[in-house]
Amino acid sequence: MTEGLRLSVDRRSPVPLYHQVATQLADAIDAGTLAAGTKLDNEIALADRLGLSRPTMRKAIEELVGKGLLVRKRGVGTQVVHGRVRRELELTSLYDDLSAAGKRPRTAVLLNRVEPAPAEVAEELGVAPGTDVRRLERLRRADGAPLAVLRNWLPADLLELEDGELEEHGLYELLRQRGTHLRIARQRIGARGASADEAALLDLRPDHALLTMQRTAYADSGRAVEYGDHCYRPDSYSFEVTVVER
Repeated sequence: MTEGLRLSVDRRSPVPLYHQVATQLADAIDAGTLAAGTKLDNEIALADRLGLSRPTMRKAIEELVGKGLLVRKRGVGTQVVHGRVRRELELTSLYDDLSAAGKRPRTAVLLNRVEPAPAEVAEELGVAPGTDVRRLERLRRADGAPLAVLRNWLPADLLELEDGELEEHGLYELLRQRGTHLRIARQRIGARGASADEAALLDLRPDHALLTMQRTAYADSGRAVEYGDHCYRPDSYSFEVTVVER
């Protein structure tokens, strides 16, 4: 419930009232003040509390439902789904980042097999096209909600990986356990529309915008040991970058 949550509106502000409320609720979810599973007071109670009309409050709630932060359940009401995951640009795995943020990562292994490397993957890993590589595809959830589709390719001779290991541990953790220590990576961030399969996995409509990241990681030996091509729900995930003046 939200009785202890401080909400206010500034009627002199040019920012629409519904957006002021939505922003405050989103900030509370992001900060963990409203944890996943928290049930919100009904729209009438929230509207009365702030002196707003019910349609204004409904619009604020709908904005957060559209962003994937809230969900409406018949017979239950409106509940917090999860906060946005912010990821600093460091050489860490999504599993590690979610755990460090207090989220509950869960993994479904969609594919785990050895196959010939296509040209793009071979170039990234520095091997000849057709060389055997291990291909992984996983669906990563955070606090029960779908967050990312992860596709990775590794040299086939690097390590054996069982589905059960990938469900319980992050890929980089498994690499470290086998004696492979990542030192540096080249990374690209972009955006594109979701394919039909990605949309189904991430509970989005086809062609919904996705945040993407491609990464080639190198071990301390200088060998390329992983190429990743990942996509994320943009309403639940973001990258953070620190910049300095030269």
